[in-house]
Amino acid sequence: MKQLKKFLDPPKVLVLGFLTISLMGTFLLSLPYATVDGNGLSFLNALFTSTSAACVNGLVVVDTGTTFTLFGQLVILSLIQLGGLGFMTFATFFAVLLGKRISLKERLLLRESINSSSISGVVKLTKRIILFTVTIEIFGAILLASRFTAEMPIGKAVYYGVFHAISNFNNAGFDLTGGFKSLALYAEDPIVSLTVCALITVGGIGFIVLNEVFEYRETRRLSLHTKIVLATSFVLTFGGTIFILLLEFGNPKTLQPLSYSGKVLASLFQSVTPRSAGSSTLNLSDLSQSTLFLLIFLMFIGASPGSAGGGIKTTTFATLLGAVWSQIKGKEDVVFFRQCIPFGTIYKALTITISGIFLAIILTMLLTITESGKDFLMILFEAVSASSNVGLSMGLTPELSPIGRILIIFAMFAGRVGPLTIAYAVATREKPNAFRYPKGKIMIG
Repeated sequence: MKQLKKFLDPPKVLVLGFLTISLMGTFLLSLPYATVDGNGLSFLNALFTSTSAACVNGLVVVDTGTTFTLFGQLVILSLIQLGGLGFMTFATFFAVLLGKRISLKERLLLRESINSSSISGVVKLTKRIILFTVTIEIFGAILLASRFTAEMPIGKAVYYGVFHAISNFNNAGFDLTGGFKSLALYAEDPIVSLTVCALITVGGIGFIVLNEVFEYRETRRLSLHTKIVLATSFVLTFGGTIFILLLEFGNPKTLQPLSYSGKVLASLFQSVTPRSAGSSTLNLSDLSQSTLFLLIFLMFIGASPGSAGGGIKTTTFATLLGAVWSQIKGKEDVVFFRQCIPFGTIYKALTITISGIFLAIILTMLLTITESGKDFLMILFEAVSASSNVGLSMGLTPELSPIGRILIIFAMFAGRVGPLTIAYAVATREKPNAFRYPKGKIMIG
């Protein structure tokens, strides 16, 4: 037993935890009363849907609104909530409610789960995470339900409001509108569009940032991490909005038929959602190639650390940009807001980025083999969306071959847990060397 506990370090526990949740969801979605036709999903489709929900991705091979019964939809919703917050967050919360003591190893697992830099105050932060989640999801559900009551019975409207609030706050992007149309019916609706955008944004900046903003009235300070997350998120969101508005303004299949306010809303929504959400108000296959490439870029960056979102993360992107700028200026230090970034952080940012690039390239290459005959941009879009844990699709997902679905399942899992976490879980840690090799010189550039 002691050897097993020693073997199960935090990365291994996180990988096994998400794997267990996905397999449990697969079993439940395979049951006859999970689907409208009474047959349940096939194992592969159930595994795909369960993994997508547990990893808060959003890619679907069957239509959520028309395929599943209320039971099946609630299973998906539970997987989204559990996967978004993390199983360790739930376990700690219930342990605290029962008055149990949180051990050091459990605190280490929590730190890894929520991507905190320290175990100090991690239990208090976990309580705050639950509070933030419940409060924000209830508020979002009320706003969405108030809009949905105009076109459906109040009970159904409340259910739709709750489902879409949880789905989008956790950056999952599952919807119940039917027909793989996502939220296209609400492209010009300010209540739905702005509420969903707010849920995605707040859910994507990370709980550590939320907690610091919440405490700002008392502390009157924000950490460097929070400043970089907020600044980078602002630039990417509004920069993306402007570019999409300019690129799609005259496209008769997307923005041209909309009013001026509708054009701005749709541009803002399509700028926010690639940051790891999966919802959309425009038909992505109708977007121009330049806009699709911009979305791929935004998907690759993704959300922020400590959130349910994927991608290389905003702080990683900002750190690399800072390193490039410092190199151009001939400076050794990477400085943000008068604070120097450690070299270890820069190396980690570079490692995460290269890992993300390789994962996307390998997945794209394999999909061009398994899905031969499909448009390359569509395959690249699908690969980046899956590996960056986003969930947007140009329509390829339901048409994937069995091998293609298996590849996407692996990519969604890696996108949620993180390639580095999987590598740490699988690899055998080497002991530090007792000596160092002499430095060598190579030419770069």
